[in-house]
Amino acid sequence: MPFRPIEAEKRSDAAARQIELLILRGILRPGERLPAEREMAETMQISRPSVREAVAQLQDAGLLAARPGAGIFVAEVMGHGFSPALRHLFRRHPEAVFDYLDFRRDLEGQAAERAAAEGSETDLKVIATLLARMEEAHASARPEDEARLDAEFHMAIVEAGHNVILLHMMRSMFDLLREGVFYNRAVIFAREATRDSLLAQHRSINAAIQRRDAAAARQAAVAHLEYVRAALEADFAARSHEDIARLRLEQETQRSQPRG
Repeated sequence: MPFRPIEAEKRSDAAARQIELLILRGILRPGERLPAEREMAETMQISRPSVREAVAQLQDAGLLAARPGAGIFVAEVMGHGFSPALRHLFRRHPEAVFDYLDFRRDLEGQAAERAAAEGSETDLKVIATLLARMEEAHASARPEDEARLDAEFHMAIVEAGHNVILLHMMRSMFDLLREGVFYNRAVIFAREATRDSLLAQHRSINAAIQRRDAAAARQAAVAHLEYVRAALEADFAARSHEDIARLRLEQETQRSQPRG
């Protein structure tokens, strides 16, 4: 017969599996601190030694990391998905910026579609809440907060699709963006007119998701990333033109100087 005896699971193994699932599903995020050992033991209704053993298992697996005097944290595993050499290469070549945006356009269009079709009512409330916070930051002229909330809004859409592979892939992409590997988000949020357009685009994405129009959600997400791409292309072109104009001015200044 194909049946085998069922073995009782150790409490520490069950605790480790529960923490693993929280990391896998993006509920515990890279860099996030775990509760104190006592609190976890009380919440999971197991002994502190069992919690300690579970944490040790996950540290050995590279999913948790101890910081002396600070506690236990979810390891920054996704931040190392790209080697330092590759991140440096991305920074040096603008074409990587546009390939990055094309990649995001394709995957975030899919993510918005999935969120509209498969997101729970709570998922949709999270997305709407983040949009409301973006609107508040926009009204208060806080572009740095607005830029941060922009990333959180997009990640909430990805999370609403409940695809853990897409979730961790996109989180890795946003980590690189947060580090300034591809471009400085402040460039996008520097102009008030651009910020107005971005907020309107985010409203369109949210509206489509809230009414569960999957096709419109995909279309709105794609249009948003295409706008960001065009804005960056214009900024790159303007800087290039300014550099050329400065060279011309320097040359004309030298020509106008009397020669001895």
